[in-house]
Amino acid sequence: QVQLVESGGGLVQAGGSLRLSCVVSGSRFSINAMAWYCQAPGKQRELVAGISSGGTTNYADSVKGRFTISRDNAKNTVYLQMNSLKPEDTAVYYCNAEIIRTWGTKLVNWGQGTQVTVSS
Repeated sequence: QVQLVESGGGLVQAGGSLRLSCVVSGSRFSINAMAWYCQAPGKQRELVAGISSGGTTNYADSVKGRFTISRDNAKNTVYLQMNSLKPEDTAVYYCNAEIIRTWGTKLVNWGQGTQVTVSS
């Protein structure tokens, strides 16, 4: 079984920074694309940032210039550096990864989420 575990969320004042981490653990797998999504109360889950296996990144317009996604393939970890945080960034942040099992099965796994709260 392949699991994703996020960490790094918390409470921060507007203008502050947080760094989220997501570690993928298990056996007999490789990772393709990875991404961070967020879901605010009463809203749908939406893409924040994504990164391909080769390092190509994409961002939601609302976070461009403030957030940076990166990955460490040796550690099976994806990061989200969040700077200049705004109250509207408050949400539960979920890690997402496209997993390829050694026998060829492809699946998309999600982490359990980590709460980010930005106070004004």
